[in-house]
Amino acid sequence: MEELIQVKELCKTFKLSAKQQKLEKTKEKTKVAVDGLSFTAYKGEVFGLLGPNGAGKTTTLRMLATLIRPDSGDALLDGVSVTKDPETVRSRIGFLTSELKLEDFFSPNYLFQFFASLYGVPQDKALARREELFSRFGIDRFAEVKVGDLSTGMKQKVSLVISLVHDPDIIIFDEPTNGLDVLTAKVVTDFLLDLRAQGKTILLSTHIFSLIEKICDRVGIMISGKMAVCDTLEKICGGKSLEDRFFEVYREKAGDLE
Repeated sequence: MEELIQVKELCKTFKLSAKQQKLEKTKEKTKVAVDGLSFTAYKGEVFGLLGPNGAGKTTTLRMLATLIRPDSGDALLDGVSVTKDPETVRSRIGFLTSELKLEDFFSPNYLFQFFASLYGVPQDKALARREELFSRFGIDRFAEVKVGDLSTGMKQKVSLVISLVHDPDIIIFDEPTNGLDVLTAKVVTDFLLDLRAQGKTILLSTHIFSLIEKICDRVGIMISGKMAVCDTLEKICGGKSLEDRFFEVYREKAGDLE
């Protein structure tokens, strides 16, 4: 199998403000968010990062998407280093986070055209891509409505569509169904399955066990910035539910890793 995402000993530490120290209930002035993380995702598979809040999932994905730079370590996405050639990495991936904030004043049409031009997508391909995705997600009826007037679910759909405007082969999603109603979550989940069928490589983080079980080929369980276990669902679960195995692993590893 072709290794499309290779993560090698990634580390990231953040300084904590006085307010953050209070929220974290610690006197430490720094926090290790990701601690020597390594894993591989193969071409055409869905790889899920599972873990509690604060496990380092979002920080990991942000480093892979080149939004923040690791303190040490590196990652190769389709052979390109996130530390040495971040611009090329950004051109080859689609990245979606639930924290993405679209400008309320603009319409989905405008945003799609803007991001298509940023990625250098030819106009004819951009138009065809927009028609396909807008129709798939029911955005076409709201194409000229300002983002500020859209529902939460529709905003998430627009964000997803914009992140895939250039039809990337590597897709990184941080909590893709977080905060969505059940109908919109199903639309997003079904679309992820379609992308896998197209041979896309998808890396996603989530704390939703059922989403991992439904769409992921392999899963890595992160605890306190480290990879506790990483394998196929079958090998990790061993006939048990993913939820049961997660809490077994958490009890086994959390004390050692914290």
